[in-house]
Amino acid sequence: MEHTGDLSGEEAEQRGCLVLLRHGETQWSRSGQYTGRTDLPLVSDGREQARAAGERLAAEFPQGFDEGYMFASPLSRAQETAALAGFPGVRTFNDLVEWDYGRAEGRRPTQVAQMLGWGWDLWSDGPQSIDESLGGVWQAPLPEGGSVVVPGNSGESLQEVAERAMGLVRYAQPMVEAGHRVLFVAHAHILRIVTTQWMGLDAAQAQRFRLDTAHYAVLSRYHGDNVLKAWNR
Repeated sequence: MEHTGDLSGEEAEQRGCLVLLRHGETQWSRSGQYTGRTDLPLVSDGREQARAAGERLAAEFPQGFDEGYMFASPLSRAQETAALAGFPGVRTFNDLVEWDYGRAEGRRPTQVAQMLGWGWDLWSDGPQSIDESLGGVWQAPLPEGGSVVVPGNSGESLQEVAERAMGLVRYAQPMVEAGHRVLFVAHAHILRIVTTQWMGLDAAQAQRFRLDTAHYAVLSRYHGDNVLKAWNR
């Protein structure tokens, strides 16, 4: 890997960036079910997506990412994506784990609304608004057969996830400002919320940023400001 050494402020700004890579497809990302802390593996298409993402990243960043500056969520779908994309040396970073959807876990948005009998929305209402009577441990069927155990906890509020995302920004920004290329491999919602916090936006605006499986975004600095350089590549 290339080392930055001592760079001027302008050189560091031109080189430094934070790349956010979403994991490849799983059974639940394919079916549209909320997948927070449930540790689902990639499906075969997801593994191919991860390899293809690695090829795109290698083309855009031929010098790679700096050693010690690559991080992944502890969940297997992110770890597997990192390895298949060509980044086996990632460091596990627990704060990159996905939003805890609580009692919405394993369900589609329309299913949650039907269960509650009103127009529930993740971004405005959050998992904690789901009645406790709908919680408890349950077996969620997988589209391709089998099932997985889902705990029915209360989950995280958007504010709690935003605070965690801001912590990730505070951790990464000095590295970017020093001219390092930093990589986060994680999940759609946490990465979208990290993006809002990087740019000083309200966390709810993250729902306006579509990030497909095994696609990535590039956050950087421009004339002293945090900016979005590229999205959903």
